[in-house]
Amino acid sequence: MKIISDSVNINFEYFNSFEPKRETILMLHGFTGSLNDWREILGSLNPNFNYIGIDVVGHGKSDSPVNIDKYSPQALSKQIGDLLNYLSIEQIIIFGYSMGGRAALNFAINHPNKIRGLILEDTTAGIESEKIRNERIKIDEELADYIESHSIEEFVELWMSKEIFNTQRRFSNEKLKNIRKKKTLNSKIGLANSLRGFGTGRMDYLDNKLNQISCPVMLITGELDTKFSKINSVLKQKFPNARHKIIKNAGHNTHLEKPERFVTVINDFLLNM
Repeated sequence: MKIISDSVNINFEYFNSFEPKRETILMLHGFTGSLNDWREILGSLNPNFNYIGIDVVGHGKSDSPVNIDKYSPQALSKQIGDLLNYLSIEQIIIFGYSMGGRAALNFAINHPNKIRGLILEDTTAGIESEKIRNERIKIDEELADYIESHSIEEFVELWMSKEIFNTQRRFSNEKLKNIRKKKTLNSKIGLANSLRGFGTGRMDYLDNKLNQISCPVMLITGELDTKFSKINSVLKQKFPNARHKIIKNAGHNTHLEKPERFVTVINDFLLNM
């Protein structure tokens, strides 16, 4: 299904039978992903919630506009808000991975009264240093240029070879092939403009605003992803009501690498919110 937000078609899907009386969880994937990334764990999640997946702009079956403004933090927040209005949902739990987690956090800062809970997997609150932020913008611009000048297959190969995904090399060749194939279904324009419009350097630094989010927050990182585990151990102290769970023997994508342990953490959080 699709909604239109400022002339952009945003694709979403009900993952289970929607019941208005139940609380709803909106699931936001990471960069190069789609709402299909969640399917492996859906059957094990607490069935007493509505689950909805969204293709973030530039990904999956959502539009990939040329206008970079459609990928900005403000635009992403509006797209999420327009979806909630369309579904007549007053409050929601948002579950975001990496880029999706940053989008969830950005929405929560702008609309704290609409958030019932946050689940943030391998997420940051932005970059404090202006110098480092500008360096990241430059890196993302170079990567966007690479996407535009190479095939989608070449880019996906480059992306998956990054050190942050080293732990996924433990997967079978068949599983890696399937992961690559799903990523190549995305639009080159969409991926390039996602980096230009909502790369980490383009996101406002939100660390000093996290005390405004009073809802329960679950931060999840992988034990082998030491960078994000360290970042999230600091973030935990900034929220009024946050927990941080480190998944053993997992890297940057814990729901893909250790789905059973990941689901246990999620279900425990939902049960005790």
